[in-house]
Amino acid sequence: MNAPPASLIHTTAIVDPAARLAPDVEVGPYTIIGPHVEIGAGSRIGPHTVITGHTRIGAKNTISQFVSVGDAPQDKKYGGEPTRLEIGEGNTIRECCTINRGTIQGGGVTRVGNDNWIMAYVHIAHDCRIGNRAIFANSTQLAGHVLVDDDAVLGGFTGVHQFCRVGAHSLTGVSTVVLQDIPPYVTASGSPARPFGINSEGLRRRGFSSETISELRRAYKTLYRAGLSLEEAQRELADHAVRCSQVQPLLDFIRVPGRGIIR
Repeated sequence: MNAPPASLIHTTAIVDPAARLAPDVEVGPYTIIGPHVEIGAGSRIGPHTVITGHTRIGAKNTISQFVSVGDAPQDKKYGGEPTRLEIGEGNTIRECCTINRGTIQGGGVTRVGNDNWIMAYVHIAHDCRIGNRAIFANSTQLAGHVLVDDDAVLGGFTGVHQFCRVGAHSLTGVSTVVLQDIPPYVTASGSPARPFGINSEGLRRRGFSSETISELRRAYKTLYRAGLSLEEAQRELADHAVRCSQVQPLLDFIRVPGRGIIR
């Protein structure tokens, strides 16, 4: 990977000679890029940004000003190990976001997938795993080891406790405090988060049919409104999954032991 032409790197930026940047990467004024950083083709790095650590950023990412990417994890157990941050392609990372690299205890890597929309002041802590096409509204805060699946939408000022999971196509309201796992398709709000139906509007926008949405709504009622224990609900959901394959991700999610789902 060749260095970009000098015209694409502002004269006030500091890019370590060992960093690997694709030839068309743009780097704004006063930005600092460390020696173990790799940035893919078509990416744009705004001014006053710091990218450090063992950090790999894929193609066509846009990173705005005053962003900190790849710095040491905010974990007192961290002892300077060469852990990593991996960011996929097509992500938008807006002003003043912070994304930390992983810890040895958490597998050594923080991962962000593709085509995510990460708004201003978002924090993604060590060892988080972010899927694809997720939206993080302003000031969303993820503690360490959080998993966010594809197409999830986290409302502004959402806070997620460490080791929680946020399922695919789920949605949180503004200022939601997530202390337990949010299953796929579920809308959650409050402090602590409680379920408020399925994310039907989001599902429609992503091309889910009316029939599928109706089946998911019935599955939600089985889980949350039928007065069943979690074990009983799982048996009922297995029958739902036979009729509608989109119920299977919900069933698979709640079968995984963790912090327990919101109920």
